[in-house]
Amino acid sequence: MSSNQNIEKLAIDTVRILSADAVQKANSGHPGTAMALAPVGHVLWKEFINFNPKNPDWANRDRFILSAGHACILQYSFLHLLGYDLSLDDIKNFRQLHSKTAGHPEYGLAPGVDVTTGPLGQGFANGVGFAIGQKHLAARYNKPGFNLFDYHVYAICSDGDLMEGVTAEAASLAGHLELGNIIYVYDDNKISIEGSTDITFNEDVDARFRSYGWHVQSVEDANDIHALQLALTNAKAEKQKPSLIRVRSLIAYGSPNKSGTAGSHGSPLGADEIKLVKEFFGFDPEKSFNVPAEVAEYYSKIGSRGIAYEDNWNKLFADYAAKFPELAAEYTASANDELPAGWLEKLPVFAAGTKLATRQASGKVLNAIAGSFPNLIGGAADLAPSTETTLKESTSFTSEDRTGRNFHFGIREHAMGSALNGLALTKGIKPFGATFLMFSEYMRPPIRLASIMKISPIFVYTHDSIGLGEDGTTHQPIEQLASLRSIPNITVIRPADANESAHAWRVAIEKKGGPTVLIFTRQALPVLDQDKYAKASNLEKGAYVLSDAENAQLILIATGSEVALAMDTQAKLAEEGIASRVVSMPSWELFEKQDAAYKESVFPKTLKKRLAIEMASPMGWHKYTTDEGDTLCMETFGESAPADELYKYFGFTVDNAVKKAKALL
Repeated sequence: MSSNQNIEKLAIDTVRILSADAVQKANSGHPGTAMALAPVGHVLWKEFINFNPKNPDWANRDRFILSAGHACILQYSFLHLLGYDLSLDDIKNFRQLHSKTAGHPEYGLAPGVDVTTGPLGQGFANGVGFAIGQKHLAARYNKPGFNLFDYHVYAICSDGDLMEGVTAEAASLAGHLELGNIIYVYDDNKISIEGSTDITFNEDVDARFRSYGWHVQSVEDANDIHALQLALTNAKAEKQKPSLIRVRSLIAYGSPNKSGTAGSHGSPLGADEIKLVKEFFGFDPEKSFNVPAEVAEYYSKIGSRGIAYEDNWNKLFADYAAKFPELAAEYTASANDELPAGWLEKLPVFAAGTKLATRQASGKVLNAIAGSFPNLIGGAADLAPSTETTLKESTSFTSEDRTGRNFHFGIREHAMGSALNGLALTKGIKPFGATFLMFSEYMRPPIRLASIMKISPIFVYTHDSIGLGEDGTTHQPIEQLASLRSIPNITVIRPADANESAHAWRVAIEKKGGPTVLIFTRQALPVLDQDKYAKASNLEKGAYVLSDAENAQLILIATGSEVALAMDTQAKLAEEGIASRVVSMPSWELFEKQDAAYKESVFPKTLKKRLAIEMASPMGWHKYTTDEGDTLCMETFGESAPADELYKYFGFTVDNAVKKAKALL
């Protein structure tokens, strides 16, 4: 064995043992996959992934996704050795409170982690978003001699990833879009928590992915460095098809008693077995977290190359800026989340006395501001005509046209959400995606992960209540609003009319630190008179007094389409000599950010009689109605009928609202 082969083997084995030691110290984790895939990680970072450990966010770095997030100690070990700001103490602190090295990779926690993974299949689908982002940036900004954005998206995925339905959605989309910048390594270790994958999973993965339009290769031994190098070289040379490299590995390779077993998947090997592993690889069995000096130096040199990669790119960008100053300035502003001057003046103002569905108002707003935001891109899950989310001045993003800003995700809501997260993590892109509110159910994992990562995709949901009518119970959302509002870091906005819809988009565009969910109606709503009542710009406060009466005896609180009902109810109560206040409350989350004085001005403690009106579950409303209030909400699923009949049947009428209000008094 040559000296190069000796150091390479020692380096790989160091990663295996370091990973096993960390899991053992934590008494928790997944050592087997990390031990088996150390050669794969070694070849990827040594020869293929372009990165700079001193600047993990460098714009043209290759993205790496550990979709098999349970094996995160493998990634952490390489990040430490390659010179990222991840110390050996961080490795020793694996899975402990406030550690950078959490039990699954977390974006924003450990430097070098490009996306939070863990729920299987998510990383795989996030990578499709990353790949779309690269193609779009390249099409908009690359010029002859200036290949600014030419990075690849690498991932390691597992049997479990490929079993998840979101992977099928994402793989189909990637093949259709010919995303040749995707290179995924599939760890075919044939082990799951319950035992051999044969008990649940015996499909021909290679044939499956070829049918999606992927370039597929096989490596029969994860320890075969040359075969890995060749397969990855071939994948990088493939420009049209996304690549899947199936790599056969032996889980917990090097463990005399636990390799190839389910027991090594999700549990520490045990102190005695760890010693045997170290003896197998020729390490001192009494030493833990042992990184030989020559290995530390070896990986440090690999990591330091990235500084030169970025330096060269920065020089290229400087030359680009001199030749294409407007494009360079545009990208820089977009990448830094700078809002263009004058964009607020583009927000349309809708005339009172007209009627317009808020989904239609949303579409008008979106198209009015799109010209100011070249980085605003998105689409729908085959529902753009219904959700009103087509950018009319732009083409569609396809395998032939990467400049297009309209995305057709197909009926793949789950993959759409996950891809939006990958796009949102691409500096220079502000993504949105749309479907019916009912189908947010298919998107729960990416919505939650966007909230965990505090990234800001915009989720657009229309057809928001029983008001959609004849499609019936399966399409009428009831519990979705309460469910979405329960997620930390999210902002849910359900505007009352066209002008509130405009300001909902304003808030979404300006929002940082979590996703925004915009919820719109199918049915037309009256545009409220902003000269007579409060300005719709108050939406930014989450709740505001829309219409007040002197000596009000109760508060009518409503969101979305029900605000018009509250206004009519106020007028009817006034005819009967009962004064009331109407509060439009489009966003609980925005309201909770206001100070105590403002909250008191909207909901004074002396005005305890309150009626909340919303065509959704009453869950959560008790916080605002208090013990002396009530709700007019949905207690059951809906029905199939014209909307006006449903309003009467479920009691969303002025007469019933007045009856409930008077009962409070």
